[in-house]
Amino acid sequence: MIFKEKTNYVLLLIVIFGGFLIFGGVSENIKGPALPDMQVELSLSDGKLGLLLAINSFSFLLACTFTSWLINKIGGVKATSILTFVIMAGSGVLIYFSTNFPSLVGGAYFILYLGNGMLEIGLAIIAARLFTKNTGTMLNLSHFFYGLGSTVAPIVAAQIMGWEISATVLGWREMYMIMLAISLLPIIPIVLSRFPKEDGTESEDRTSFKKLAKDPIAWLIVFALTMGVTTELGMAAWLVNYLVRVSAWTLDDASVMLSIFFFSFMLARLLLGPVTDRLGYTFSIIIFSAFAGITSMLPIFLGDSFAILFAIAGFGIGPIYPTMMALLAKKYTKGTDTAITFTVTLIGIGTVITNLLVGYIIELVTNLSLRSTYEASNQLGMQAGYFFLATTAFLCMLTCMEIYRRLKKEKNLL
Repeated sequence: MIFKEKTNYVLLLIVIFGGFLIFGGVSENIKGPALPDMQVELSLSDGKLGLLLAINSFSFLLACTFTSWLINKIGGVKATSILTFVIMAGSGVLIYFSTNFPSLVGGAYFILYLGNGMLEIGLAIIAARLFTKNTGTMLNLSHFFYGLGSTVAPIVAAQIMGWEISATVLGWREMYMIMLAISLLPIIPIVLSRFPKEDGTESEDRTSFKKLAKDPIAWLIVFALTMGVTTELGMAAWLVNYLVRVSAWTLDDASVMLSIFFFSFMLARLLLGPVTDRLGYTFSIIIFSAFAGITSMLPIFLGDSFAILFAIAGFGIGPIYPTMMALLAKKYTKGTDTAITFTVTLIGIGTVITNLLVGYIIELVTNLSLRSTYEASNQLGMQAGYFFLATTAFLCMLTCMEIYRRLKKEKNLL
């Protein structure tokens, strides 16, 4: 019996770690090498490319809203997980046969990001149920595999697009079909394993959307995590542009700095999980977000010689999301599925808004600047945008301080 339990635990670890590896490395981050060729072949304008990415976000958010409901309707998280990976692999086939923009954006990519959203919720639910001990450590380790996949995937995707078979060079269609076919592999351990059930089955005690909507701590968690994710996504999206435009770095040098950021981001998730279990999740996030805010803001004022601090900020940014998921799992043990769906969906909406704000702040400050040239004005705009990103880390910290105060008052520090 013990052997079977250990075997089942290992199989579920393979599902979770493999799922995060596929999420980060296959379904989410292979589009980088593909987009330039896709844009040329299908004659896509920048506007259409932006529409494609916007619809991706909408599809992802849509999946986040119904996955928890689907789990309850079709036989639990096990059946939903199998369906998720089948959908993702099937989207690769649809992408391969896409011949124009409508078939790509209206069918193939839309379905792919439905799968991504289902995977995000599904993995979070499985992990929350499985990791009842050392939750912070195990969730940070799980999200390390997302970072690992994100680092490796663009390189592998670019390599596959260069393969030559029978005198024909594979392109973005073939690359998507091959890479997304890997999504079928986790189905094997899913079928062989027994999935944990959710704790707290008493209906009168279960967390519901109505209860969450009336819970101030739930909204504080949403806001804090929205700010933390904004810092994460913003740093990844704008760091290269900042270094090129403000510090006059070459694209190659700026890309190296971004790689160092992702390395520190991954390393933090790998190493700092035990720290969160020891210090407590809320207190840990306060420390992480403060570190992220300080290291992100100092180079703006201290200049180019301190630019390495941008990359070092990854040590603070990396653990915020998985540690907050650990806090969520411990706070809402009865109804974790609902709490995760509520939080992730609202975060998705919030980060769309905040990331739009970054662009508008850069544009507004650039246009209002009285500097003599556009380049000088744009440098000021970029600094303002990055200052906003650093501020979101501090807002995450301040919100977590309020969460800490409320949990302490309830004598339920997590």
